[in-house]
Amino acid sequence: MEKFIIEGNQPLTGDVTLAGNKNAALPILAATLLTGGEVTLRNVPRIGDVSTMLQILGEYGVTSQGGGDILRLCAADAAFARPSPELFQQIRGSMLLAGPLLARFGQAVLPLPGGDRIGRRRVDTHLLALEALGARIDFDRYDFVMRTDGLVGADILLDEMSVTATENAVMAAVLAKGTTILRNAASEPHVQDLCKLLNVLGAQIEGIGSNTLAIHGVASLGSGEFTISPDYLEVGSFMGLGAVTRGEIRIHGIVPEHMRMINFVFRERLGVNMRSEGDTLIVADEQDLEIREDVGGVVPKIDDAPWPQFPADLMSIALVVATQAKGTVLIHEKMFESRLYFVDKLIGMGAKIILCDPHRAVVVGPAQLHGSELSSPDIRAGMALLIAALAAKGTSTIANIGQIDRGYQAIDQKLRGLGARIERVKA
Repeated sequence: MEKFIIEGNQPLTGDVTLAGNKNAALPILAATLLTGGEVTLRNVPRIGDVSTMLQILGEYGVTSQGGGDILRLCAADAAFARPSPELFQQIRGSMLLAGPLLARFGQAVLPLPGGDRIGRRRVDTHLLALEALGARIDFDRYDFVMRTDGLVGADILLDEMSVTATENAVMAAVLAKGTTILRNAASEPHVQDLCKLLNVLGAQIEGIGSNTLAIHGVASLGSGEFTISPDYLEVGSFMGLGAVTRGEIRIHGIVPEHMRMINFVFRERLGVNMRSEGDTLIVADEQDLEIREDVGGVVPKIDDAPWPQFPADLMSIALVVATQAKGTVLIHEKMFESRLYFVDKLIGMGAKIILCDPHRAVVVGPAQLHGSELSSPDIRAGMALLIAALAAKGTSTIANIGQIDRGYQAIDQKLRGLGARIERVKA
């Protein structure tokens, strides 16, 4: 186990180059099970969740090789297997193997997935979509046992706009007989990346980027190369970091169309001073953070919703920025009932926050934060606490940093490159 020791209240300045989108990398890795051809992936983030997914794929016989951010994978000799429950418990993305395994082998036995403990994360939408395509699914409290005599296209309305359920249904449908219409589908950039990769391999998916996908089943997929898009959630994290540490940070390699709602919330709700120059986003060194009230002096609200609205994974970051902004704002986390439970740690640092219920918190700022003993409960809350520690006066320690490493590539190295005083030590 390791922890971070952070000396806060230092302006951070410099350039950041983004890693690939974690939430795109995991389903794309799972999708390599669908083909016996070699798949070359570029801009693969070197993070904990990717490492775990590669270990799981290895148990099915998928080989991987490469260096840096390039991976070459081949599932030519892949075979049905019962994977390690311990590995499955480490990441939520393990559930993404259901669709590829059913499509490739006609069966799957999957232990319960793990991942962040941010509240109930139902898998019912996955199961309903796969059953609509012809899967038979049993659950014995420990494993999902899935079988099919052959997947067949169907007209499916998802009961929620679930990202991973959309991805599972798409991966199952690409090798199903006939056409699948997937309605109320998620359309986040990582869903788009998965669909584009599958089309490169020979799939026929229409409507990418919309909430209705048409997947025309094909007999097989082949080889191909694909570059994973940059992680817009990492962009949002460094935007928040630059805003509260008062140093100019230049974030390179952004996709502007991925940033529109994130930019709006940070600029128009939280008062972050930033500008875009092509594929570079610059967070200014002069910040006059101030919450912009709604008409009539009404307290504004920041809430999350499916794409293209503000992403749930940046709610923790927005909350920390709000503690340093003048004014009052309501943070409404609508999707996960345990995501806000890290705010007690911010209150202990000096933040002025009222936790109204599991989904809502009122933040009054600005508040001087002070160094504290902290522990990372999940990926995004861990990053939020890291940002708070860098803005705080004094020294903080953050334990359980493996959670942060699951989603952010070499984060301490990137921060030191910006001038942060952060050290990784054995806990």
